[in-house]
Amino acid sequence: MVQIDLNGQPTEFHAEAATPLLWALRCDKHLTGTKFGCGVSVCGACTVIVDDEAEYACQLTLGELRQRGAKRITTIEGLSGPVADALRQAWIDCDVVQCGYCQSAQLIAAAHLLAQTRAPSDEAIKTAMSRVLCRCGTYPRILKAIGQAVSRLGRR
Repeated sequence: MVQIDLNGQPTEFHAEAATPLLWALRCDKHLTGTKFGCGVSVCGACTVIVDDEAEYACQLTLGELRQRGAKRITTIEGLSGPVADALRQAWIDCDVVQCGYCQSAQLIAAAHLLAQTRAPSDEAIKTAMSRVLCRCGTYPRILKAIGQAVSRLGRR
């Protein structure tokens, strides 16, 4: 068993220790915003925030979470606050979404970046966002939206 704060709520996972966090979230907790993409930590569609770090949930097991003493997980369903609001509005304003499959992970990665860096440079944004692949190629709009969110937050 793993006890953790999941999106602000105390939660227990009772699956096997070898169960990837991705499947525990999707199947056991019915949080389907975290997507399965490649299953080998390459595409980033499964990005969540674990104790203030953006991580791929497809290869991170419940046993590893327990070993590390992880305390908090934030998925797209729990992403909230001024940064999340600014990002969501910028995503709409900049018409970022095309197919939408990677967008949960894109927003999580962007929120993590803005939690770590008050006013990231374009290069810092590109580096941080390179961990989540977008098969539609909306990278220019993602970059623009993050910049707009930073401005909206009064950080530039």
